[in-house]
Amino acid sequence: MNRFAPFLLVMLSCWSAVASATPAEDLRQLFADERAAYYRDEPLAATSEGVHDYDDRLPSVTPESQARRLNADRQWLKRLEAIDLVGLSAQDRVSAGLFKFMVEQRVLLGQHRDWRMPMTTDSGFHADLLLLHEAMPFRTVADYERYLQRLADLPRYFAEQVANLRTGVREGFTIPAEILPNLAKVIAAEQYAKPEDCPLYSPFANLPSTMSAAEQERLRAAGREAIATNVLPTYAAFQRFFDGEYVPGARKTLGASAMPSGAAYYADLVRYYTTLPDATPEGIHALGLAEVKRIRADMEAIIDELGFQAPAGQNRFRAFLEFLRTDPQFYPKTAGELLREAAFIAKDIDWKLPRYFGRLPRTPYGVRPVPAVLAPNYTAGRYSGGPTGGAGEYWVNTTSLDKRPLYALPSLTLHESVPGHHLQGALAREMQNVPLFRLNFYPHAFGEGWGLYSEWLGQEMGVYRTPYERFGRLTYEMWRACRLVVDTGMHSKGWTRDQALEFMAANTALSTLEIRTETDRYISWPGQALAYKMGELKIRELRTRAEKALGEKFDIRAFHDTVLGNGGVTLAVLEQQVDAWIALVQAGN
Repeated sequence: MNRFAPFLLVMLSCWSAVASATPAEDLRQLFADERAAYYRDEPLAATSEGVHDYDDRLPSVTPESQARRLNADRQWLKRLEAIDLVGLSAQDRVSAGLFKFMVEQRVLLGQHRDWRMPMTTDSGFHADLLLLHEAMPFRTVADYERYLQRLADLPRYFAEQVANLRTGVREGFTIPAEILPNLAKVIAAEQYAKPEDCPLYSPFANLPSTMSAAEQERLRAAGREAIATNVLPTYAAFQRFFDGEYVPGARKTLGASAMPSGAAYYADLVRYYTTLPDATPEGIHALGLAEVKRIRADMEAIIDELGFQAPAGQNRFRAFLEFLRTDPQFYPKTAGELLREAAFIAKDIDWKLPRYFGRLPRTPYGVRPVPAVLAPNYTAGRYSGGPTGGAGEYWVNTTSLDKRPLYALPSLTLHESVPGHHLQGALAREMQNVPLFRLNFYPHAFGEGWGLYSEWLGQEMGVYRTPYERFGRLTYEMWRACRLVVDTGMHSKGWTRDQALEFMAANTALSTLEIRTETDRYISWPGQALAYKMGELKIRELRTRAEKALGEKFDIRAFHDTVLGNGGVTLAVLEQQVDAWIALVQAGN
């Protein structure tokens, strides 16, 4: 036999296997390979999505690691381009399009090296790590050992983040100095006197009863040692760096456009967060001003309905906003009262859901206070999806109760729990026969647009019980319209922080605390605030289109199932899906 025959047989076999792969198989293999690499590179994301193979480590965030991931993303796109999508199923083509958007945006933003600024005023690596245990399993000794290894990796991880932040200081790519004092308060609150006070100790405080007493004591001692040695000193060092280097070195400008290459960076963020390739700061600013004018007329109508009279010499609208901000009747007396009211509203909406949705998720959710470590500089409420397979969490901020108006609570609940983020996210995670990346794929314009649409839908559902609650909905809608104006104003038009604060205060009934925390969030997170109104307007536009096209054939439950049926999508894909559904109904299918 020819001595090269075995080698040739192997090569022919490999060639045959490659040649026999179909485009659909190539596409699915691409999706699987990307997720496997993503979970290896992003162990925290893996944990949150129910993949626990990397629970013993934290990611590498060095410039070299960032460059390697950026190159890998470019390779994923090349593989996608090589696959012939013609003839694939509609679902495969949707997945390919969403995959392309996801990876292209990672490449686009990665080129701006945004890893130099890994935090905002209310979140970031330092805050997220204090909650890292919440998505991890703690059933066996091995689970705890992996957690201990992850805690041991924390000093290395922080050192890499601090090095990136130093690069940002040198290159003028930082959070603006003007808004750092409140972030400094959060970082100061992340310092703990002893290990047992730290949130990261909580898994050791509640060990499984199946473990022996000796094993429990060993793990508790190991937990105390790990936190005392690796966690507390690392957070203390981070505070010293933040106070001593970052704050003095932070840029004195405000808008993203003022940073090096900042105008291009902000333009890319605008397109990313809206998922609209033609979106511009100028166009969005003008749209925001028009929306503010429209919503203001609706707000004035409710003030007329209530018969409110302003004191002599005062502007009636401003006087009404001041009345809402200061009258004790509108504010909870205790944290329990606020949580109970939120829970009642949530259950009332639950009862109404079957009239508006044909498909409901199996996954439940609960109402919880915002974790204390985050609350002081946090928004009024937010949804946390919880670990894959676990219950969702609607967080309500129970600090500063005199700044948490009850008239806004129905809107907040509709947005953050149901039919907003919990319903939307749980349905997405329960999808079958789609690639893994789609279960948690979250294009902001769709996700936040759906949340704001849910607030609007609450009128139809009968959630708003009083004129004040209806005004609360309008002030939340006005808040999102104002975002279009102030985000683009600060990041592309040279607005000052005071201009943004005044614009928000003059047009919404948000408390001064909420206005401050929200405005600072927009400053530190350019572009994200644009997603809400842009997405909501598109969803409402598509609903109007469907109602006009279908007339009596329009079914609200089927429309909502169509909108949510494919999980997170770009607005362009959503429009294609709704148009296809309209055509099917018109054809009698």
